[in-house]
Amino acid sequence: MKKIFAEILSMQVIPNVDTALAQKFNLKPYQRSLGLFTTTIDDVGYTAADEATKKADVEVVYAKSFYAGAAHPSGPLSGEFIGIIAGSSPEEVKSGLDSIRITIENDAYFEAINEDESHALYAKVISSCGSYLAQMARVQEGRSLAYLIAPPIEAIVGLDAALKAADVQVRELFAPPSETNFGGGLVAGSQSSCQAAADAFREAILNMAKRPLDY
Repeated sequence: MKKIFAEILSMQVIPNVDTALAQKFNLKPYQRSLGLFTTTIDDVGYTAADEATKKADVEVVYAKSFYAGAAHPSGPLSGEFIGIIAGSSPEEVKSGLDSIRITIENDAYFEAINEDESHALYAKVISSCGSYLAQMARVQEGRSLAYLIAPPIEAIVGLDAALKAADVQVRELFAPPSETNFGGGLVAGSQSSCQAAADAFREAILNMAKRPLDY
């Protein structure tokens, strides 16, 4: 399956955030610096933001998908997702942004189901989650997760297959349609179980795509 990588559209650092803005983001007293980024694929953005919490002393303080997806952005730098990390200094948030760039450019990607890439899925195994996804999935940091995303009906069929194929538990269900009209979930288990779940998710969707009306 062809890999579909996200594009980073913007990255900015606010070295010393205004006090009023800090209050709106519920920043801790020591979180004086912000790192902001936008990207064309939201789930890749969430994954990368979580990875930053493991590579730098930062926290994810805001992360949001945009409605209708990257095909209908509000501007050329919007894409599908905005993420904001906070740290004690510009150097810390820059380290976090560096980690985000590495993840987006090399490690996290959708997979094309068809030739023109109009049909795609996300089956990312995270061997050790950071603080952001741990909070979202309500698990301890360092737990293995499978981050499973697909279009609406594919997501449900795929999740069912994933849960039957491996010793994993659904920790977060992204009921379709999401802001970007996808669906899926976070499942937790051992790393090998998460890999088996991701493989089953992918296989079920590929089989369904070949026979979408065969019930």
